[in-house]
Amino acid sequence: MKIFGAMYDKTMQWSKHRYAAFWLSFVSFIEAIFFPIPPDVMLIPMSMSKPKNAMKYALYTAVASVIGGMIGYALGYYAFDFVQHYIQQWGYQAHWETAVSWFEKWGILVVFVAGFSPIPYKVFTICAGVMQMAFLPFVLTAFVSRAARFLLVAKLAAWGGEKFAAKLRKSIEVIGWSVVVLAVVAYLILR
Repeated sequence: MKIFGAMYDKTMQWSKHRYAAFWLSFVSFIEAIFFPIPPDVMLIPMSMSKPKNAMKYALYTAVASVIGGMIGYALGYYAFDFVQHYIQQWGYQAHWETAVSWFEKWGILVVFVAGFSPIPYKVFTICAGVMQMAFLPFVLTAFVSRAARFLLVAKLAAWGGEKFAAKLRKSIEVIGWSVVVLAVVAYLILR
C-alpha cells in the first residue's frame, strides 16, 4: 500500500506555495502553545525546495516559536488550572512531570535543551510560566535554542536540496512504514 509517496509529493508542492512562509510561521507559533505537529515537517521540505531561502525560513520559524512560547509561558503563569486539564487530556502528563523535574534540577538550562528535546516544546513553555521563571532570560534562552535548532535543520535540508528531495522520494514508502512500525512498537512497549 503506497500512501507516503502521495503525501510527500503534496508536501513538496505545498512547500512552494506563495503563502508557505506564513503557514510555516503560523504552525511554529501554535506548536509552542498547543499544536502537536512540529514545524520541522514544513521547514524541511521548504528548505529543500528553495535552498536559498532556508535561513530566512529558519528565522521565521524561530521567531514565531518564541512568540508562541511567550503565550505558552503566560498560560502557565496565569491560567495553569485551566491548562492542566488539557495536559492530562492530550496525554502529556508524563512529559509534564519530566519537564517539572528538569526545571527544578537545572533551571534556565532546561529551556535551552527544550529547543532540541523530543518532548513537545509547549510542555516547557507552559512549565516555565508555572515555575515562574524570570521572563527575559526565558525569552532569550528560548530564542537562542530555537534559532540554533531551526537553523541547523534548515541548513541540512538546504544542503541536500532538490537532489536529496528526489532521493528521499524514492525511499519514502520504506521510511514512512518504518516510522509507523517503530511508533507502534514504542507504544506497545511504553504503555
